[in-house]
Amino acid sequence: MTVIGYTRVSTREQQRTGYGLGAQHTAIEREAAYRGWTDLIMIEDGAATGANLNRPGLQHALELLGDGDTLVVAKLDRLSRSMMDFAKLLALARHDGWSVVALDLGVDTTTPGGELVANVRVSVAQWERRIIADRTREGLAVAKARGAKLGRPSTLPPATAALIVGYRRDGMTQAATAARLNGDGVSTASGRGQWIPQLVQRVEKREATTAAATAAA
Repeated sequence: MTVIGYTRVSTREQQRTGYGLGAQHTAIEREAAYRGWTDLIMIEDGAATGANLNRPGLQHALELLGDGDTLVVAKLDRLSRSMMDFAKLLALARHDGWSVVALDLGVDTTTPGGELVANVRVSVAQWERRIIADRTREGLAVAKARGAKLGRPSTLPPATAALIVGYRRDGMTQAATAARLNGDGVSTASGRGQWIPQLVQRVEKREATTAAATAAA
């Protein structure tokens, strides 16, 4: 069995300070020693965003993983900040027969309990996005019934707005969220141009206003 330890930092500064590559390496190597994993390969991505899976190191790790192998990260957000991407990785792991271990959150698909934790986290994230979308629709209806001036009606699909709020809750920056939306081909409200951080912020403010109206209902 091959165990691949994956590490990532988002900025060059993190490579030298904070929870950088060295700290992640140490945590993974300590776990490997504890579990008796002798065939450990370390792969890293320096100054790489967690907004998507298009990282050289991670893609190399995915190419190496095979049936019975294990992918280990010190923290789940080093693997992905998006629960949607994490769900994709879990599906790939199941299909190819390898496991995922995140040391910080109890995610360990080599065990029934650890796999349950992984599935629950993905399910909760999906549920939250659906709830957000429902509250968006309800909030707009309440505000309209009260005669509130909402400005020009948004043509942005509620699902897209919920996606943005979900990404931000996952810890993605406005810039990373915009990049992810552009990379996935998600249209803006106008259908023209690309997502930029300011547009993401605008959607966030609109959703916050709607949530406040819903809470007051």
